[in-house]
Amino acid sequence: MNWSVRPEPFATPDATRLRRDYYAEVAGRYWRRPATEAEIDEGLADDPPDHLAPPTGEFVVGRYGDGGVAASCGGVRLLDAATAELTRVYVSPAARRTGGGAALLAALEDAARRFGAHRLVLDTRLDLVEARGLYAKRDFREIPAYSSGPYSEIWYGKELTVPSGR
Repeated sequence: MNWSVRPEPFATPDATRLRRDYYAEVAGRYWRRPATEAEIDEGLADDPPDHLAPPTGEFVVGRYGDGGVAASCGGVRLLDAATAELTRVYVSPAARRTGGGAALLAALEDAARRFGAHRLVLDTRLDLVEARGLYAKRDFREIPAYSSGPYSEIWYGKELTVPSGR
């Protein structure tokens, strides 16, 4: 399947729908029940876009197929001059195992390089097994905790290399 991953403003209809889907899935798994619309609204209200916009971050949306169906999203933000963090990495369940996760992570890694980062980090939960599998396939390795919070259970990092020809 053909994927195209490009920067997109945080509040476009497709980006908003994907962020809602992301929050519904991760919150529902955490609570072990479906998240309500009110809970999703509340969670997104605490999710300001300011750190996912240039010059220190970027939000991307992935589209697949001939119709350009928006089915993945993710963000990257600089933590310091050399380290960028991945956040809100999501591929819709219907589009998983189609190459969308790899395309999404490649675009986020490229964005981190453009911002000058040499290392990527992220935190996630143990129950998000699909995401953890994707990170492992893309050469992320478990690292010591660099952050804390109720949803941080495992941390990953990856050294970024400059692609040949650049």
